[in-house]
Amino acid sequence: MKVKMLSRNPHDYIRERKEDLHKMPRNSDPALHPFEAAREYTRALNATKLERVFAKPFVSNLHGHSDSISCLAKHPKRLSCLVSGGCDGEIRVWDLSTAQCTSAFVAHTGFVRGMCVTPSGESLLSVGDDKIVKRWSMERAQSPAALAESSSIEPTHTILGKAPFTSVSHHYRQPLFATSSNQVDIWDEDRSEPVRSFAWGTDTVTSVRFNPVELNICASCISDRSVALYDIRGAVPLRKVILDMKSNCVAWNPREAFNFTIANEDGNLYSFDMRKLSFPLNVHSDHVGAVMDVDYSPTGREFVSASYDKTIRIYPFQGGHSREVYHTKRMQRVFTVCWSADNKFIASGSDEMNIRLWKAKAWEKLGPVSAREKASLVQSEQLKHRYKNHPQIKRIQRHRHVPRLIYSESRKKKEMLSKMKRKSENVRQHTKPSKRTSRRPERRKHVVGAVE
Repeated sequence: MKVKMLSRNPHDYIRERKEDLHKMPRNSDPALHPFEAAREYTRALNATKLERVFAKPFVSNLHGHSDSISCLAKHPKRLSCLVSGGCDGEIRVWDLSTAQCTSAFVAHTGFVRGMCVTPSGESLLSVGDDKIVKRWSMERAQSPAALAESSSIEPTHTILGKAPFTSVSHHYRQPLFATSSNQVDIWDEDRSEPVRSFAWGTDTVTSVRFNPVELNICASCISDRSVALYDIRGAVPLRKVILDMKSNCVAWNPREAFNFTIANEDGNLYSFDMRKLSFPLNVHSDHVGAVMDVDYSPTGREFVSASYDKTIRIYPFQGGHSREVYHTKRMQRVFTVCWSADNKFIASGSDEMNIRLWKAKAWEKLGPVSAREKASLVQSEQLKHRYKNHPQIKRIQRHRHVPRLIYSESRKKKEMLSKMKRKSENVRQHTKPSKRTSRRPERRKHVVGAVE
């Protein structure tokens, strides 16, 4: 004889504490929930609207410089440490947790053109217009008494160069660093002469960066509108690509060894694969002024750019348009920007002597988040991603309020590009079929050529 019995586990429907919510049994059969998609869409729409309501990206303002901010450097070991260099030669070390300056000292005569903290976090390298490379002790610069003794802080090592330096970048493993001037020099920390030099033409090299994955590869921007690649184990440069306009800065993707992004004077950013420089992987537009600086997030999926049009923008690496634009009424031309190592904050330095701290996600809540709130945020993100292509949600996600000048310049730029495209298409249509050329993709229009 077969007997059927009902068996229930009390833990499935009884609360552990009286503060907990009542557990409601639910059958997940889709046939019993015909309006599930409609409910999910409504929740995704509400989550998208709330995202824009709570979008308050500005966090803090660091003031104390007496001239424009020319460069920023982050500490590889301490999240709360930020170093800034000014156009008057002053370097300041900041504690971001308290928004206070821990030390300030005059490092160079003229502009501080570049800075970097060594991977060990013990030293700071700085270069300037005075043709000098200086190494500073970070331990002394971060000590509590450093601000009172700023005038007595002296460099631990000084190297005199032959030309004004424009940037500096440290090797991620070895005690080597690279500087750019009229050529790219590779230096050993314990020597006063470069161990290797690379020159391609006579033009000034404006920026140089080491690859964080392929450690012996570095890239540089040259004022002859080219971007060159070097292998420090060789004696000559590897290759270079020439664009329509000059590039100001280069940044390597920290997760994809072959990819890098350059900031260009034409208001665009170009992502390249160093194995094939004949055309970029992607063209990132939206800026209406020259792009001065670019830096990647630690995940490698996004990067932030600083522009002469008084805004900073956050781009997805695979996307052609920015997902976020930050601006304030007082912020002037932005010269430098960096992304924090915890992927939560962005620091920008601008022309009006202020350093601003922004949230990487404008709607993200700062501070502790409960488990229930975290689960709700994860669910909202999944719903927004699922319905991101619906017209109403897409419109709300893309809409941003920008200053009137940026809005008008964007319209002018869009109209100008559409007229150029229409003119080229008319010329092509009125050309004999035997002489008619094929249409050029947008990615190939800005590259003049690649040189091996």
